[in-house]
Amino acid sequence: MARQSNFTGSNGKPLSVTDQVAVALRRLSSGESLSNIGDLLGINQSTVSQITWRFVEAMEERGLQHLCWPSTEAEMEEIKSNFEKICGLPNCCGSIDTTHIVMTLPTVDHSNDVWIDREKNHSMLLQAIVDPDMRLRDVIVGYPGSLSDAIVLQNSSFYKLSEEGKRLNGKKIELQEGMELGEYIIGDSGFPLLSWLLTPYQNALSDHQAEFNKRHSATQVVAQIALARLKEMWRIIHGVMWLPDKSRLPRIIFVCCLLHNIVIDMEHKGVDELPSSHQHDTDYRQQICETVNKTGIAVRDNLSLFFSGKSSPSTHSS
Repeated sequence: MARQSNFTGSNGKPLSVTDQVAVALRRLSSGESLSNIGDLLGINQSTVSQITWRFVEAMEERGLQHLCWPSTEAEMEEIKSNFEKICGLPNCCGSIDTTHIVMTLPTVDHSNDVWIDREKNHSMLLQAIVDPDMRLRDVIVGYPGSLSDAIVLQNSSFYKLSEEGKRLNGKKIELQEGMELGEYIIGDSGFPLLSWLLTPYQNALSDHQAEFNKRHSATQVVAQIALARLKEMWRIIHGVMWLPDKSRLPRIIFVCCLLHNIVIDMEHKGVDELPSSHQHDTDYRQQICETVNKTGIAVRDNLSLFFSGKSSPSTHSS
């Protein structure tokens, strides 16, 4: 609304702001070509493109508050409580996962080789930390598919803040006498095992390790479902994108993430329209990260041993 525009339909009538938003949402949610949408709505395809990009810019400028890390202790405590209700993981603050946005790029241009992932597709990565209601709380987007989940994480501001003790630094809980558990997130075996990022046991030999893996898997699936829902609802990033502008694509993906959260906020809960499957990366094999942190090993072992007992954790301020 702040910027004047002269967009018109094929009938010559000017397009209102509501019309323009509808055009952009149609483009992002359907994934249809510019020409198909233009023909359907009676608009020149270049106008569809301009309107969509103007909407993306407006969302970047005005919509950032829809994707943020919890800012209050009360909000974080609610997230931790709801994660624990899923399958009993105490003091968990998020679930992390990575998905590939697949692209078709010219193979004759070897500068595109960096985008070739381990499944021989050209792709761009989206890594997201998700809350129990499937809101995206932290995202990093734009890295080439050739990079591992661990490397993308290690280049993120979330990793830096967590390593410096500026994130995941809230209340600790006492699992049992002399055994504390700080705040953490969970991820699959493609991520490093850290004091604040717990991954499953690769070879669960004991009953309590198997129990930990079961609870971990049931909780981590929240991130998988969220990314599947994101791609199903905003289909411009679903399937294979034909010759996308790689400088603009991260911004489009990010705005789809903002819209994903807005829809959840409108529904109050993110479970009204669950995707038919939690497979957001079909045909991609599980990555294995060998990086482990000694403190992470101790934290995971303490938590798995806790599951072999019957006591309930208590909280105190760190």
